[in-house]
Amino acid sequence: MANIVIRAQDVAKDLPLGSHTIHALRGVDMEIRAGEMVGIIGPSGSGKSTLLGLIGGLDTPTRGTIEIDGVNITRMNEDQLTEIRNEKIGFIFQFFNLIPTLTALENVALPIQFARKPQFNPDKRAKELLDLLGLKDRMRHRPSELSGGQQQRVAIARALANNPPLLLADEPTGNLDTESGQMVMQALQEIRRSSGTTVVIVTHDAHIAERADRVMTLVDGTIINGSTGPG
Repeated sequence: MANIVIRAQDVAKDLPLGSHTIHALRGVDMEIRAGEMVGIIGPSGSGKSTLLGLIGGLDTPTRGTIEIDGVNITRMNEDQLTEIRNEKIGFIFQFFNLIPTLTALENVALPIQFARKPQFNPDKRAKELLDLLGLKDRMRHRPSELSGGQQQRVAIARALANNPPLLLADEPTGNLDTESGQMVMQALQEIRRSSGTTVVIVTHDAHIAERADRVMTLVDGTIINGSTGPG
């Protein structure tokens, strides 16, 4: 039986809005096992990105606990969360967030250079990942010289730079055309197959989510199906 990489128990997140409080998440329970690819879908405002941010240690819940690889991250301080993010989590965002003045190779190598205990040679690892993602001939190009799909594949390579066991993707195809989106999904599936990386994808696109092993549906801050996978 695969280990549980993500466990959330009774997770709630309240957001103040003037004199009101928005209940972004309302007691979420979920488990995701090592090596799974899980899609999280739901309408705009359902709490998908909020949940992903909490899983990734970018924010803390109002109530409840979140464990990553058996470690409770809920009450960690920022230094501890930074270490968890650097060692265990890779992030992919809708708008790529690449550094425009750096080449694809330099963007991917950067997280390794910042790692507290680097386990790879930065340039060697970056070249291997870009080659794996079909970008061998684009390594020396800056983001402005790449298509949207190519930029997103560079962002995937960067997220994988330190070989994290968990990859979190927030609308990774939301800024791409259909063909580029399919290429990105194929890349994520290949990464999962070849390395056993656990992949969690937040998307509003049901067709993208269907490429995952399992789909969770989030409505009004509550998961209504798919919260647990095979035991």
